[in-house]
Amino acid sequence: MKRIPARPRQQYLPLLFAASLLALAVAAPLSAQNAPASAATPPSQVTNLEAVSVSGVQPGPGLWRVSKGDHVMWVLGTLSPLPDRIQWKTDEVEQAIAESQEVLGPPSVSLKPKTNFFGKLFLLPSLVGARKNPDGQTLQQMVPAPDYARWLVLKKQYLGNDRGIEDWRPIFAAVELYDKAIKRHGLTASGGVKDTVRDLATKHKVKFITARYTMLVDEPRNAVKTFKTSPMDDRECFGRTLDTVERDMGRITERANAWATGDIDMLRSLPMNDQREACISAITEAGFAKQLGFNDVKQKAEAIWIDAAVQALSTNAQTFAMLPMEDVLSPRGLIARLKARGYQVEAPDGSDAEGMAPAQ
Repeated sequence: MKRIPARPRQQYLPLLFAASLLALAVAAPLSAQNAPASAATPPSQVTNLEAVSVSGVQPGPGLWRVSKGDHVMWVLGTLSPLPDRIQWKTDEVEQAIAESQEVLGPPSVSLKPKTNFFGKLFLLPSLVGARKNPDGQTLQQMVPAPDYARWLVLKKQYLGNDRGIEDWRPIFAAVELYDKAIKRHGLTASGGVKDTVRDLATKHKVKFITARYTMLVDEPRNAVKTFKTSPMDDRECFGRTLDTVERDMGRITERANAWATGDIDMLRSLPMNDQREACISAITEAGFAKQLGFNDVKQKAEAIWIDAAVQALSTNAQTFAMLPMEDVLSPRGLIARLKARGYQVEAPDGSDAEGMAPAQ
């Protein structure tokens, strides 16, 4: 039985923050539909249905089975956020890992500055203030007035009297608000699931394969300068994050509980993407992202994962893998792509996993 620890929130450097959002892009299939556009709903009319996060010993969602002939891959669907106070009963996962020849991590994206150690040190001063809006603009100047009015209500509720955040870009302010909101509702962003799987692989001496697309940044100083001075259309990301915090924390908690308790039907019935598609688009559609080559990293990371999965399924008698739950359930996700190549897919409840996209 594994306690899923609460992880301290990482303070991402700006470009790494962009990469982390792009990693979310890998985890959010393009088939997912966006939530309704942000509306200027008066705070007094907002309904945010309460739900209490589960605690104690929980089984998790079970494992999906992907196979061809005698070769099997057991897939754990991951989710964020998760209940903060659960003990994940990992017996099934540990047994599957122990009997596997490889563990395959989820698709991921990383940035690597093309410089030496001292070059990285000299890069640090240029990162100061990179979260701030270009040209000294304030958050109030950057977002629509109705959204700013909603922001003030939610900021007071979750962030208190933090004045410094008023100089941040909308996307950074949105992420800060969301992080504090899920914590207040008894949830944690990481859940420690990936770390637990990695630890179990180490315990049983099973090779861990990372399906990662790495971007080399040739001129990191210039990249940071470009980021700091470039505009970004992140107002929709900001508005939809306000929608999520105002109205959807109950649904997000229900979804987290469904993962913890292994309620596959509930997972299938709940939307997965929240505000992420809008926030990811704010990054990938920005001029600096296209200039740095960010715009197609999702496809490249997914292609790396598919190649690694096909290789593992052809080489190993048994493989264990992790994928975001969206990619497990979506008819256009990575599991569905494997099925299209002739692999058999079976959900933990014995049903066919293809086509079970979350309702929108």
